[in-house]
Amino acid sequence: MEKHPPSPRFAASRMPRRKAASGMFAAGLALLTLGHDPSAAQASDALTFPMTEDNARYWRFLSDRVMGGVSDGRLEFVTIDGRPAARMTGDVSTANNGGFIQFRAGVDFSRIVTTGISLTGIRIRARGNDQTYYIHLRTRDTRRPWHYYSAAFTVNGNWQQHTLPFSGFTHSAGHTPPTPAVDQLTSIGIVAYGRDHAADIAVSDISFY
Repeated sequence: MEKHPPSPRFAASRMPRRKAASGMFAAGLALLTLGHDPSAAQASDALTFPMTEDNARYWRFLSDRVMGGVSDGRLEFVTIDGRPAARMTGDVSTANNGGFIQFRAGVDFSRIVTTGISLTGIRIRARGNDQTYYIHLRTRDTRRPWHYYSAAFTVNGNWQQHTLPFSGFTHSAGHTPPTPAVDQLTSIGIVAYGRDHAADIAVSDISFY
């Protein structure tokens, strides 16, 4: 019998606070967790997290100001073309050793080990201002604030789904393991990064497939 991934569950629990060096971007976030009740299984091959207003509490806006930078922006949960979405706007500046704005959620997929399901990547449905953005993943192996796995995608004014296999993510410091392990994930972020530019990106959903 074919197995389908269990449906995602939004848990009210909080991430335990880690040492500042390892948990700067995830501490205090409510967790997006992986449920494992077979009766709740989806009839699809993906775990989908929609960016609805009800789920806004699981996401936090962050900028390089936490590290002395001067980038600024905001995160809103809105409806665009009839589609609920999280929209991040702002200005990214590389002054003062800065260079990012992002919105991030803590995740816990540790239970996936017991399901026998293998997830191989992420799909993100997004639109924006003809710029390149990034998904940053942190795992239990990324113990420094500047350590993360990253993959890029470019948006335009139309809704598009971007497929990003885990094999295409790279470690910011070149460390091993070379690709992120799903059961080790601690957070996911959508990031405007690395150069001076105006950011405007809307995301309607994120799926793990």
